[in-house]
Amino acid sequence: MATDAGASNAVVPAAEPEVDLTIHPSGIVPQLQNVVATVNLECKLDLKNIALHARNAEYNPKRFAAVIMRIREPKSTALIFHSGKMVCTGTKSEQEARTASRKYAKILQKLGYAVSFKEFKIQNMVGSCDVKFPIRLEGLASTHAMFCSYEPELFPGLIYRMADPKIVLLIFVSGKVVLTGAKKREDIYRAFENIYPVLQTFRKGGMIAAPEAPAALPAPQQQQQALPVVGAPAPHL
Repeated sequence: MATDAGASNAVVPAAEPEVDLTIHPSGIVPQLQNVVATVNLECKLDLKNIALHARNAEYNPKRFAAVIMRIREPKSTALIFHSGKMVCTGTKSEQEARTASRKYAKILQKLGYAVSFKEFKIQNMVGSCDVKFPIRLEGLASTHAMFCSYEPELFPGLIYRMADPKIVLLIFVSGKVVLTGAKKREDIYRAFENIYPVLQTFRKGGMIAAPEAPAALPAPQQQQQALPVVGAPAPHL
């Protein structure tokens, strides 16, 4: 009887969620690592006053012209500008970005500012995944030179610029892939499914012939950039 009781109390590990192969034919789902959003609070803000009275807020105008504020749930950081523009970063989903932005707005409201919540917009999404096999970056860079930038002495990853969807991918020899520049998660998913057959082709010990490359940005000036910017620029103030 004791054995039966022990068996009934055993912890059963949660089943992995099924992958929708119509959306993810590769069977791999990139996970969001950072969502950057902006919002207009439509209210002039006294940044020094905010830094003095709000928790987890710092303001050093000699270093950066915004209050840096943090909350734990959802874990995030806000850049709050005098103009009333705010950037929220560090969340893991679109909903978390909106929830965090509203929490920051509420904090400012409690400090006496007549804030609004207008023009909320996702500016950048960063996702990552692991294809679970090593990749021949030299071969990929050589065959797809028009689309790639690979300078291992400056940065260990290969930079691949895709035009449709307009996404920048950082591809590492280990098989790790970072995707950035998306405004919606579907673009991250589509970009990965576009590149996955190419990565399979350049699997170490795999085939040599490369499939047709996904659409990428051919502009020479974009090829010369060493690293993409992972995150949204500060709003025009």
